[in-house]
Amino acid sequence: MSVAALAPVILGVLGYVALGVALRVSGLMSAEDSKPLNTVLIWIALPALIFTTVQPARFEANMAVIPLLAWIIAAVGIALAWLLTRAFKLEGPTAGAFILVVAFGNTAYIGYPVASALLGDAGLVRAIFYDLFGNTAAIITVGALIASHYGDHDVKVNPLRELVTFPPFIALVVALTLRSVVVPIEVSAWLGALGKLVIPLIMVSVGLSLKPKAMRAHLGKLGAIAATKLVVMPLFALAVGSVVLSDPASLRVVVLEAGVPSMMLTLVFGMKYRLDVDLIASAILVTVVGAMLTIPLMQVLV
Repeated sequence: MSVAALAPVILGVLGYVALGVALRVSGLMSAEDSKPLNTVLIWIALPALIFTTVQPARFEANMAVIPLLAWIIAAVGIALAWLLTRAFKLEGPTAGAFILVVAFGNTAYIGYPVASALLGDAGLVRAIFYDLFGNTAAIITVGALIASHYGDHDVKVNPLRELVTFPPFIALVVALTLRSVVVPIEVSAWLGALGKLVIPLIMVSVGLSLKPKAMRAHLGKLGAIAATKLVVMPLFALAVGSVVLSDPASLRVVVLEAGVPSMMLTLVFGMKYRLDVDLIASAILVTVVGAMLTIPLMQVLV
């Protein structure tokens, strides 16, 4: 798919968000209903998608650099976000929420379908490597420590245990282990159907969680979040990736994943560690809308 054809993909994603908002406004569902949806996603749909994509895939040696770049990009995001919290004089749960939404992007729920639209299965496999070995591993470990430091909670943090028990990460390990095994077509088709639930369910969940009225109190901070997350970080990824990556497909995916909207998992962390959930939900909304423009523009630069 060409870069110009990305707009319908992103509009489709926003349509799912709008559906979630409509369900909440109509009273048919509430914000609390996003929790069981997230459980289905993390434990069933996302592991199924990862297994069916990675298990039959062929890998190239230079793909090993992709997770390393993801860690570097996350570290730069954390550093930039921390500096901005000083500039805005943010403290406690608001500072923690700010750092998470700047540093960690929606590399699975947005990155997967867009990478697939751009490059097919080759793009999707690269996006999975960036997401699970890089971005998701980083938020589950370093991100959990940041949330624990700034949050108002009594939750004990064990980053290594969080990582090795995270269902999508387990699915990735199983898929890599069984690469030489022929999976029956009935099994792969069944898992594939489950994997197709990922995008609609997660974006409906985002729509259920959004509180547009809360945005008014965070306009300045949201502008800084969007500029850093959607422009500065993908430009940094393009600069670094152009030097260390010889594979055009990998460079395109790294730039894409560095500039996706704020990660949905930050909302889960916000609830768990009692961060500023309104800021997180508002940042997700603003960056999803902003990404409609910035993702195609950044891909033109690659």
